[in-house]
Amino acid sequence: MNLWGTRGDWAQRREVLKKGIGELDPDLVAFQEVIETSSYDQAADLLGPGYHLARAAARETDGQTIAIGSRWPIGEVREADLNVTPRTAGFACTTMAARIEAPDPIGPLLFVNHFPSWRLDMEYERELQAVAAARLIDDLSDGRDPHVVLAGDLDAAPESASIRFWTGRQSLDGMSVCYRDAWERIHPDEPGVTYTPDNPLMVDGDWPFGRIDYVLVRCGLHGGPTLPIRDCRRLFAEPVDGVQASDHYGLTADLGDPER
Repeated sequence: MNLWGTRGDWAQRREVLKKGIGELDPDLVAFQEVIETSSYDQAADLLGPGYHLARAAARETDGQTIAIGSRWPIGEVREADLNVTPRTAGFACTTMAARIEAPDPIGPLLFVNHFPSWRLDMEYERELQAVAAARLIDDLSDGRDPHVVLAGDLDAAPESASIRFWTGRQSLDGMSVCYRDAWERIHPDEPGVTYTPDNPLMVDGDWPFGRIDYVLVRCGLHGGPTLPIRDCRRLFAEPVDGVQASDHYGLTADLGDPER
């Protein structure tokens, strides 16, 4: 969920987000454009008690960053440096990967919040950033084959090179990976837009990319995702009592027992 910081009417948006997240009761959360300052912790405020939290070191001057929330204990947390060209300066693009001590039957996994450069003309940078994130995941895997779930505002359409890289359709910089796109798995014929002028909070009315928020699950040796994707749906796509939660719609996925 890209929270859009505390922009707009934050008091009203906060109520919609807090209630909706509470009803969803997720095990794992990836927030983008979340605020943490000495006086306000947006992730802790919205999630409430019962979550372990990790926030990225990379952030904007107003405290905007990315965060991971987990019902289960968080182990090692590492970030990838996404300042891959001089053009990425001035924006806190980053990837944060955390070891999550999930219980059986899932077991330990890597949960990754990926937030690359947003500008339309920066697909080259998003390609380099995808590779940097994938190499961080490989390093954290340490020769093992853990479940990996990657979620985030990836700022690119499914047909872009960076998303094609994640979904195993294209190699980049001598590297290739394969993750299953949860939305594509459940809704193969639906556009699934998460950033659209239908949302009254959207600033850029003619933005060309509609589906830019993703949940991806790494595939195993025999082709399928190591955690079966049972469902995927958008969150906060409709206003509540006239209040839109954010300029992005959120996304949630239900992942099943790997033994089944």
